[in-house]
Amino acid sequence: MEPEEVTDTAPRAAGRTLFTQGWRDVAFVHWRADPAVVAPLLPAGTRPDVHEGSTWVGLVPFRMRRIGVLGSPGLPWVGSFLETNVRLYSVDGEGRRGVVFRSLDADRLAPVLVARAAGLPYLWSRMRFARDGDLLTYDSRRRWPGPRGAGGRIELRVGARLDRPGPLERFLTGRWGLHQAVLGRTRFWPNEHPTWPLHRAELLTWDVDLLAAAGLPGLGGPPDSVLFSPGVDVRFGPRL
Repeated sequence: MEPEEVTDTAPRAAGRTLFTQGWRDVAFVHWRADPAVVAPLLPAGTRPDVHEGSTWVGLVPFRMRRIGVLGSPGLPWVGSFLETNVRLYSVDGEGRRGVVFRSLDADRLAPVLVARAAGLPYLWSRMRFARDGDLLTYDSRRRWPGPRGAGGRIELRVGARLDRPGPLERFLTGRWGLHQAVLGRTRFWPNEHPTWPLHRAELLTWDVDLLAAAGLPGLGGPPDSVLFSPGVDVRFGPRL
């Protein structure tokens, strides 16, 4: 089946609320990649999603804010932390576009342990975020389970608002689910949120080895796309 249309809001309802999250100060740093290189890293039943012949690898640092469970108010401490994920772009046999996480570094141990029990590749890291006007800095060093010390620093300057994001920007950010292997079966975990408010961004410092640690050693050069968003509130439904 052909991939569904790229949309700015979810093309389907996520169903009953399983949990909610706030994503804040989100940097989208992306590299083009050969689909043949990425394909072996995806779960069964999915293939690389492509834009103009290339698939993409994303490094996405942000602030997680107040995870809530089953409609409950968001948790102010244990549910709020810094996170940086390495993600791939996937499409399944039903045409649903999604992401596949290769790693998710977070600086709060309790949610890392809970997420790992659910099969997500979370890792515990020492992290720091700082903002000075339009200058943002994300620091990360992995603690457990390893490789210890993986991480680095990203520094970027936020630019002008994108009033009309182009096809690539919409492809990279309009993702309405997660593909995940669960007990030998690939499941789709849908989400809903408002349209991303996007800005151009300039990468000032890039000293990160998280792509290599995630099994993508050939993507260490300058990124092909850098975007920023102040964030959105997100609702996840049950896995399908």
